[in-house]
Amino acid sequence: MPNSEIKNAVKHLSKHDKVLSRIIKNIGIINLTKRRRYFNLLLGSIIGQQLSMYAADAIKMKFNSYFNNDPTPETILKTDDSVLRSLGLSNAKVKYVKDLSNKIILGEIKLAGLSAKSDDEVIAELTKVKGIGNWTAHMFLMFTLGRINVLPVGDLGIRKAIMLNYDLKNMPDEKKVNSIALKNKWPPYRSIASLYLWRSLDTKNES
Repeated sequence: MPNSEIKNAVKHLSKHDKVLSRIIKNIGIINLTKRRRYFNLLLGSIIGQQLSMYAADAIKMKFNSYFNNDPTPETILKTDDSVLRSLGLSNAKVKYVKDLSNKIILGEIKLAGLSAKSDDEVIAELTKVKGIGNWTAHMFLMFTLGRINVLPVGDLGIRKAIMLNYDLKNMPDEKKVNSIALKNKWPPYRSIASLYLWRSLDTKNES
């Protein structure tokens, strides 16, 4: 993302939200970049669901190594379920990666045109796949397409960061997360606000 856009986001958030202003001063400038190889990234998102980062990375490495770092929908569909399970995928995730592969081959979802779609259209497209819900779609929008106004309201880290930084007694639900975002005028930079909230958990753990 261009530095000018990040600077505009930081200026906007610092002006309207005292909590984020403090976090931004502590952390400094961060960035949000676009990435390609959509299919690989979606596979990685499915594989990493409900796993620690360490466990997810280990399975992704084993998985990609088996496919010579170039898994395709065709090769995944041809791979026996037992082989995929031996790479560390659960029964459910085997079904999910094959459903993703099958829908791509059949043309039921088209990854090539996702960058031209609106956020809501991308979410609607990706959630056609078994095992891909709003959270995975939000992560794709932010960390693959580089969209700057996404708020992953169901993310545990975001909810925890809001609870700690905004002095709430309990973890906020999705309605409360949206309410805080609107009250503090995070749009049109909700992705950047989310990045700073995630990073704030690192600084709290270090202190």
